Amino acid sequence: MPKLPHPFTASFPVFPPFARHLSARGTASTSSATAAAAAASALVVALTGCGSGASDATDDPTTASPEGFPVTIANCGTDVAIDAPPERVVTMNQHATEVMLALGLEDRLVGTAYLDDAVLPEFQEAYDAVPVLAEEYPSFEQVLAADPDFVYAGFGSSAFDDAEGRGREALADAGIATYENIEQCTDHVTMETVSTEIDNVASIFGVEDRADEVNDDITSRVDEAHERLSDVDPVDVVVVDSIDSTVFTAGGNGIGNEIIKRAGGRNVFDDVDKVFADVSVEQVAERSPDAILIYDYGATPVEEKKRALLDNPTLAEVPAIKEERFAVLPLSSAVVGVRAGDAVYDVAQQLHPDAF
Repeated sequence: MPKLPHPFTASFPVFPPFARHLSARGTASTSSATAAAAAASALVVALTGCGSGASDATDDPTTASPEGFPVTIANCGTDVAIDAPPERVVTMNQHATEVMLALGLEDRLVGTAYLDDAVLPEFQEAYDAVPVLAEEYPSFEQVLAADPDFVYAGFGSSAFDDAEGRGREALADAGIATYENIEQCTDHVTMETVSTEIDNVASIFGVEDRADEVNDDITSRVDEAHERLSDVDPVDVVVVDSIDSTVFTAGGNGIGNEIIKRAGGRNVFDDVDKVFADVSVEQVAERSPDAILIYDYGATPVEEKKRALLDNPTLAEVPAIKEERFAVLPLSSAVVGVRAGDAVYDVAQQLHPDAF
């Protein structure tokens, strides 16, 4: 990703950014992202039977698709065509795994990979029963060894990395269908994007009723926060995923921006047309945020990130620094997944404690 120009060179520790997941995030043009978003949210369900245009072979009960199938979903430039609910699934990235578990599909999982932090407590027992293929991304050979018929990835640009041999085309050639979380190919992510993601996955597995329950829980949590915040004024917030000579932050296109807005804040970089972006420390100082939302993950503790921010002379007069007004969100909650409702409530509680 190209970096924005900045003259400041830091003298504090360097924190590895989120780029280990997203080698190509935020690089698409607005027009291509818009087209991908439209495709990602389109869902076409083709029913077999009389008048459906299906082959006469479907008259044979031994070859007919299950009720509600086949299903085709346009997903980030790839048509995902499913004749029957997948039986052997590999997930890559935590939020993909948690969507599967929230939908009660743990019995379909034959492998998983790449956690950023602990899975939610309610999913722990189910998660522990699933083989972990790799601490980070598995090789193509490790994926094939699990004998999946479907792979679901949270960060498609890195999980389905052609250079690593596990691109979507290579998996398709091996007879494996794929699907990737739609956040990175949606033009402007909202809470409705979360619902679409969960609905899409539920449609692939024929468990739409479970998606309704998951989405209702998310909506209820967001509504709880909204009721608490009825009398508060929004505060200006900057996300700090990592900081070295630049600040790696949330732009206006991702769920992080939506979480802040729903939590009674305003993302000071909401005009940046990306999910994530590098900005200079000087730009952060110029936008003078009232609060800092730190994404918590990896080997760098939150307290170390706070200290780097507090010790940075360029930020000394920023209100958030002077008042040491910090909020913290696990990285696994700052993506399109089942944690989105709780993320809104948790951030709202931290930004506006008096309202709670």
